[in-house]
Amino acid sequence: MRIDILTLLPRLLDGPFADSILERAQQNGLCEIHLHNIRDYTESKHKQTDDYQFGGGAGMVMMVQPIHTLISKLKAERDYDEIIYMTPDGEQLEQRMCNRLSMMKNIMILCGHYKGVDQRVRDHLITREISIGDYVLSGGEIAAAVLTDSIIRLIPGVMNDETSALTDSYQDNLLAPPVYTRPADYNGWKVPDVLLGGNFKVIEAWRMEQSLIKTRERRPYLYPPDLEGSRLFALHAAGGTDASALPR
Repeated sequence: MRIDILTLLPRLLDGPFADSILERAQQNGLCEIHLHNIRDYTESKHKQTDDYQFGGGAGMVMMVQPIHTLISKLKAERDYDEIIYMTPDGEQLEQRMCNRLSMMKNIMILCGHYKGVDQRVRDHLITREISIGDYVLSGGEIAAAVLTDSIIRLIPGVMNDETSALTDSYQDNLLAPPVYTRPADYNGWKVPDVLLGGNFKVIEAWRMEQSLIKTRERRPYLYPPDLEGSRLFALHAAGGTDASALPR
């Protein structure tokens, strides 16, 4: 996978991509991340990339020309599956979207600044608009880093244990269950006995039950009404948890 990020402040993104999982993914040839400075493509001799709003109003707007020039250059070199603009009023990022994007070959991400980009960029150059939440940041770089991380970690081979990503929160429209590690008893705080018994069917059923309870309490809009009847009760039939203990 190749991800091209278009930004006015490329140094803001040096850190997130230079360590840990994303660094190893690039070193192992599983992905490429390329940063492009929009300012390098302006036709203004003063390197201007923003201007006042037509009609008046506070705040500057990123200009069409340098963005169009850069996007056109990149598109002439390869085909892109998506050209994404990070914006607070975009489609809310969620796990299924990350899963789909992780299967693509080439993605371009545009980072906004100031009051955002000229609407003509959004109308004619962008294929998708994504938000990481209902709040406003100083620029799109942090949001682009979040999106990039959420995609790349799902690429086969990036994580040492690929099944770990499949059991993360939201992968099955459920929040992840509690997790524990050694010691089993610390300061009188004990690990649930079910996790120490070695019966993996019972453990899996317990984890499903905990996921359902947490999802029902914290993200009720994710809780499908038919979920208990499908997956959890199948586990119960296989010798797992007591289905009657589940939240209703």
